[in-house]
Amino acid sequence: YVAVHYTAAGRAFCARERTPFMLYYMHEMQRLAMAPSRAVADALKFAANNPMNAFSHTPVGKAMGSAAEIYSRMTNKYGKPDWGIDHTVIDGKKVPVEIEVTIHRTYCDLVHFKRKTDRNDPKVLIAAPLSGHFATLLRGTVEAMLPDHDVYITDWIDCRNVPVMADMFNLNDYIDYIIDFLHFLGPNTHVIAVCQPSVPVMAAVSVMSGWQDICAPATMTLMGGPVDTRVGKTAVNKLAKENDKKWFEKNVITTVPPPYPGAFRRVLPGFVQLSNFISMNLERHMLSMNELFDHLVEGDGEAADKKTAFYEEYLAVMDLPAEYFLQTLEVVFQEHALPKGEMMFRWQNVDPGKITETAILCVEGELDDISGVGQTKAALDITPNLVDKKKKYHLEKGVGHYGVFNGRKWRENIAPTVKDFMRTHAKPAAKA
Repeated sequence: YVAVHYTAAGRAFCARERTPFMLYYMHEMQRLAMAPSRAVADALKFAANNPMNAFSHTPVGKAMGSAAEIYSRMTNKYGKPDWGIDHTVIDGKKVPVEIEVTIHRTYCDLVHFKRKTDRNDPKVLIAAPLSGHFATLLRGTVEAMLPDHDVYITDWIDCRNVPVMADMFNLNDYIDYIIDFLHFLGPNTHVIAVCQPSVPVMAAVSVMSGWQDICAPATMTLMGGPVDTRVGKTAVNKLAKENDKKWFEKNVITTVPPPYPGAFRRVLPGFVQLSNFISMNLERHMLSMNELFDHLVEGDGEAADKKTAFYEEYLAVMDLPAEYFLQTLEVVFQEHALPKGEMMFRWQNVDPGKITETAILCVEGELDDISGVGQTKAALDITPNLVDKKKKYHLEKGVGHYGVFNGRKWRENIAPTVKDFMRTHAKPAAKA
């Protein structure tokens, strides 16, 4: 996962060029150079796991086959995963679900999980993070909400597939998208922001509240988001504060190489994001790979399938628009503009104090090492004109960042809390 840019030779080259222009090209060359060894690993895996091969039943054969499979998986290039959601269960009955793109934009699709039912459940817009992983990382979030809600999600498009001639995309555009989607969904919609979108979603709701927009959401749930990064500081916040915007532009922003459709577009590459994610918990990932190796050797297919499914999702990453990343870095992590009341959206000030009707639920994980405890809760402090009965805070013990929106504790503890909050603060239906 280590980009060649971070080797001594790569740094020296980029220092001479005064740009990381070749970073993406070197990464692609490295990936292509590994293709033959990956093909050998695939062949070895097939041979070592073939039940007709007596060697496959020996401890050495099992170890070789397992090692080859891990090497092949960890060096493979993963595209956008499938949602894998074709049904939900409502009132104990299996209900088919059809996934359809309701609105298509240059950088985002509004995806609707259309249930084949006559129930008129409240609409919920899930704002997925534009931070390296695909929206499918929130599969568990969607699955938990489907039985009781009409679910929509922002499905971001990999920037390396967006032609360079298309319009640029920044934080203001993200806010535009949220406002437009809420207008499309109409009054009494609920919105859930997972991680990074907490700031643009709160900005959108603040602006709509200032307009006295009837489509401002009934509730806003912020989960593990960096609303105020001055509190609960993590390694992410430290890196953002230690280096200025120009440092990031010089060291991590590069251009997409051919033959991708977005060739020559400036991006923050997904593989750079992935290397950062892994380096934050390197020991944990190495231990996980050891466990996967043991499961494969022991023939524990169920346990191995769970780990491989997780890593197939985790290793699938997308490129971010450079202008969006740099503006978010500056506004959210360096200037702390939203909690300080200094954030601007287009021509107007973003004032959370104008939120008086939209109820707010803040959810945090006790062990979150990306958005530290207190960062999301700050949203309740910067909305002084929202009555206390419309504010709620939930701290989930024993979960990290990922566990806030996926996994057992999300399903058993957090999701029921979110649903109950939405039911409590749903706006009454308009009379005909």
